[in-house]
Amino acid sequence: MATPHRDPATRTTSSAVRIELSVDTADGAIAADSLGVPRIELCSAGALGGLTPGPGLLASVLSRVRQAEVHVLVRPREGGFRYSPAEVNAMSGDVAHAVEAGAAGVVIGALDAAGDPDRAVLADLVATAQGRAVTFHRAIDVCRDPVAAIDQLAELGFTRVLSSGQAARAEAGIPVLTRLVRAARGRLAVMACGGIRPGNALAVIRATGVRDLHAAPRRVTCTPHHGRSVTAGRSFAVDFGGHSELDLAVAAELLEVVR
Repeated sequence: MATPHRDPATRTTSSAVRIELSVDTADGAIAADSLGVPRIELCSAGALGGLTPGPGLLASVLSRVRQAEVHVLVRPREGGFRYSPAEVNAMSGDVAHAVEAGAAGVVIGALDAAGDPDRAVLADLVATAQGRAVTFHRAIDVCRDPVAAIDQLAELGFTRVLSSGQAARAEAGIPVLTRLVRAARGRLAVMACGGIRPGNALAVIRATGVRDLHAAPRRVTCTPHHGRSVTAGRSFAVDFGGHSELDLAVAAELLEVVR
């Protein structure tokens, strides 16, 4: 088993506030690491809300990121968070692979038919993580009762929960985020997300009491093939041009603001 790609606890952007940057490319992860961010969430397909990264991407990132913790998103498909047995099996395999590869933690989530955390599935996934940090992702933002979910997630051993306060943006979700922080009572961290940028980060921190922020600033990169597309079937075209990448300038400004 590989040694966890883990940062010392003292490596934070400040003594109180921790920043996590979400990236879906190896270059984005390397750039985030160069900024001194303490934690990276690695995914693929950020435009779809993030999916499980492939083994090649994970290996490339773990071999090149020198300072930041790398936490791996495990989400087998886009859409909702009620999973079939086959999908749960795939998630379990992906968690095990992330641990074996040396990731510092995993980011997971699953809901039952009532819209509550699926305790059976989550308990198995947490056990598979073998003591690595486990984050519950934005499935909490479609939970039936996110405040009650905090108690369940704390009991299951989650390290943190990622939430926009059941709103499109963290600023609009401040009332719910505040309730989540109070419900957590320090048992796990509530990490605010949803349009976190330099201009609103401090306002979200001050209004809610969160001490973890998650941001995914992106910019579109242009390639020699930008704007070219190929028709796929009769209904849509595939664009083989630009792609989104971490916006290094915005990310750097965000870290400077919370310092």
